[in-house]
Amino acid sequence: MEHSCPVSELLGYARVSTADQTLDLQSDALSAAGCARIWTETASGATTARPQLDDLFSHLRSGDSLVVWRLDRLGRSLPHLLQTVTDLEDKGIGFRSVTEAIDTTTAGGKLIFSIFGSIFGALAEFERNLIRERTTAGLAAARSRGRIGGRPPKMTPKKIKQAKLMRDNGMSQNEIAEILGVGRTTLYRHLGTQKVH
Repeated sequence: MEHSCPVSELLGYARVSTADQTLDLQSDALSAAGCARIWTETASGATTARPQLDDLFSHLRSGDSLVVWRLDRLGRSLPHLLQTVTDLEDKGIGFRSVTEAIDTTTAGGKLIFSIFGSIFGALAEFERNLIRERTTAGLAAARSRGRIGGRPPKMTPKKIKQAKLMRDNGMSQNEIAEILGVGRTTLYRHLGTQKVH
């Protein structure tokens, strides 16, 4: 008895962000690419819940390919897109993007997508380093102007002057601290080695 091998299929996914946008362009392109079935969805790019895409995933089998009109139709973000395609590949499922001419079922397509992922990783690291450098430079510039990061100091020059006057007039440390709303150690730090009695 002969057993027929399951036929690999191209399954399409089309998405628009709002109801007033049309799916015709994407659907026509996916049909022209040879998609046996096409799932359509109206959902924002940032939306996590995509029931039609989830249903499509449940129909994909090893050897099949998921086809989109453009890369941004599938992923919520570039990291999400890369992760989704990697997950598909782990299950033996291919990925095609009509506009970018990417097909991970071919050696060239796999190479392009791999380079794509590597470039993204390098760009993300570059951006993190830039943010770190800007933050460090900003803090250094603030320190050079007499400002430091974090909360503003409790003891302003005006308060220090007031504390010295109160001390010189014989007020106790507890009284000064309570009036200024600071701790005793803060008074010690700003009034130098002369203790507040």
